[in-house]
Amino acid sequence: MSRPTVKDTLHPRNRFRHGYDFEQLVAAHPALARHVGPNRFGDTSIDFADAEAVKALNQALLADAYGLTAWDVPPGYLCPPIPSRSDYVHHLADLLARDGGPNTGPEVVVLDIGTGANVIYPLIGAREYGWRFVATDVDPVALRWAQQVVAAHPAVAPLIECRLQTVPRECFDGVVGAGETFAAVMCNPPFHASAEDAVAGNERKRRNLGQWQHSAAPLNFGGSGGELWCAGGELGFIARMIAQSAERPRLCRWFTTLVSRHEHLERLYDRLEDAAVADVQTLAMVHGQKQSRILAWTFTRR
Repeated sequence: MSRPTVKDTLHPRNRFRHGYDFEQLVAAHPALARHVGPNRFGDTSIDFADAEAVKALNQALLADAYGLTAWDVPPGYLCPPIPSRSDYVHHLADLLARDGGPNTGPEVVVLDIGTGANVIYPLIGAREYGWRFVATDVDPVALRWAQQVVAAHPAVAPLIECRLQTVPRECFDGVVGAGETFAAVMCNPPFHASAEDAVAGNERKRRNLGQWQHSAAPLNFGGSGGELWCAGGELGFIARMIAQSAERPRLCRWFTTLVSRHEHLERLYDRLEDAAVADVQTLAMVHGQKQSRILAWTFTRR
């Protein structure tokens, strides 16, 4: 199996690639106004170390770009960066188009593993491309919240079904019906192996933002235990996902997941080679100081 080529670019269809028009965003979500002001460089911005400011920005972005005016997350749950989540959706659309299959409309059905209370991939995918989603999570509180958010947006509600995963270490068993297939699987796996690792990661993030605080300070993007850490961390989670995908090779055209840590890639490539996948792609994404990538694999030979 040859090693894939990494593409390092922000997607050209990303609605947020040219920055934020704060006047327009405040008009879409007036509650953002109290968080907007000059940063240390003299530019109009928000304090990205402030969890409330980050959430208000997300609400404004979703309202302005997608007409999603009732989005919210409960206290303590992940408040994801909208531009990078949007990027994942656009790259997946390109991946689906590459193999000649459909990449728009409700015939494209996507399985979102670990959708969280924010249910962000289904919301963006439904609005951008009209995809249908099965959104799963192991946390019943997060799933109930996700269902409420979906129901509050009639334009996307018919396209998104939320299912509770009752077997935490399984990606597909327990939530996928007999004979059910998908165009793709999406996943934003827990990055950390423990709560302590998550706190350390938050401290690093705050230093990068120039806003270091005591480790007891809340994460600016939030996150509950299941969203931030799991046994084996990111590497362990994705390794299990690869093994379970090999047991269901015809489940979808493309299995995909975010990989936060570049150093994990070689070991994951080895797992994919052992699983005898037909093709693997790595798509790089860069947003601000954050670098990530999408790892995608398929068992379908073309």
